[in-house]
Amino acid sequence: MDLRTKTTVADDLRISVLSSGSTGNVCYVESPNERIMIDAGLSGKKIEKLMGDIDRKMADVNALLVTHEHSDHRQAVGILARRYEQLNVYANEGTWDAMSSKIGKVDLAQKHLFAPDTVQTFGDIDVESFSVSHDAAEPQFYAIHYHGKTFVILTDTGYVSEHVEGIISDADAYLLECNHDVEMLRMGEYSWPLKQRILGDKGHLSNEEGADTLMDVLGNRTKKIYLGHRSLHNNMQSLCHLTVASMMENRDFGVGHDFQLIDTNPEEATPLVAL
Repeated sequence: MDLRTKTTVADDLRISVLSSGSTGNVCYVESPNERIMIDAGLSGKKIEKLMGDIDRKMADVNALLVTHEHSDHRQAVGILARRYEQLNVYANEGTWDAMSSKIGKVDLAQKHLFAPDTVQTFGDIDVESFSVSHDAAEPQFYAIHYHGKTFVILTDTGYVSEHVEGIISDADAYLLECNHDVEMLRMGEYSWPLKQRILGDKGHLSNEEGADTLMDVLGNRTKKIYLGHRSLHNNMQSLCHLTVASMMENRDFGVGHDFQLIDTNPEEATPLVAL
């Protein structure tokens, strides 16, 4: 089933990267009828504040989709579920098993399964899950489809397979991982086992690997690329942006003309924009 063939309507899919980085990750998407959050990797208070910064309220969010159990993606899952009874939480079986003891009690009526490599419909939004390679129990990320528009969220993966590239190709917008600069990581203070973990097939994409992935998947529809999950210790915003932009410009991609490269921050929400 091609989820991108529906006729475009006047009302848009709107997105904001509320937080992205090694210390916390939260995304927000909305259609005229649905409000969805992806991950809750900050405190509940901080997430509520960031929602207010884009003039939105947690009380209006219908669903929270969790990618995996690491704390920078699930920190406030239980807090928000207990605070907002209307909030339904979705994760695959492996993620639920891995995070249940860490998030506290969640009402059974709010807990839902979202299996890898499946599609679930939330009102007028279709969400497609896909498995990734990361050192978590059962990590998966999401492509959000709404009337011919697609927003792909893909961080926390050691590499991007051809299968995943096929799923995410030619999206209107991407939040894609550019976690570290390889030389900064190698010369930094992390232990060698941790460096190996980050550099491995179940770790994180470097700036260069993120750029390579983008050049493989972006298409004529692509207008916005958010550079995400940047390490506070092994990367810099300016270096990340320059590396990706330079690599793409050297391959004649129209950076700043055909599409925007947008920096993200773990402390500041990007503006809520329409695709």
